[in-house]
Amino acid sequence: MSLVIAPAAPADAALVLAFVRELAEYENLLHEVEATEEGLADALFGATPRVFCDIARWNGEPAGFALWFYNYSTFRGRHGIYLEDLFVRPAFRGAGIGKALIRALAARCRDEGLARLEWWVLNWNAPSIAFYESLGAKPMDEWTVYRLAGDALERTATEG
Repeated sequence: MSLVIAPAAPADAALVLAFVRELAEYENLLHEVEATEEGLADALFGATPRVFCDIARWNGEPAGFALWFYNYSTFRGRHGIYLEDLFVRPAFRGAGIGKALIRALAARCRDEGLARLEWWVLNWNAPSIAFYESLGAKPMDEWTVYRLAGDALERTATEG
């Protein structure tokens, strides 16, 4: 069996959207997906890409993906990577594909002198939490995530 991890190419836009939708379905959040193939293609492969994607192929078959972008820590004074999505299709789980995707990002951090690799995980996702902790990842319990979206975002942007 062979595993190849490579950056997504423009021809992979539909595949990336399929992965996003499969992940959302797993998380019971499919109803929140608004992404389109065209929007993802522009974000990943447009004139100024601000998000990146690695695709794992197992024996040539698309098995999983990691979608990520650079962030910045003012405290560390260096960039890092924020892993937005990590997903391995159920048929390919248990083969080390998720670990390989994270290892590739960790190696990128090391090679580029980045400060850290971080991500969020849903509190109910015990299998993923166990997997991440097996890698040595630590939960950041002292921080609470806040989000402005929809009407609240619009109201905040327009109120004087």
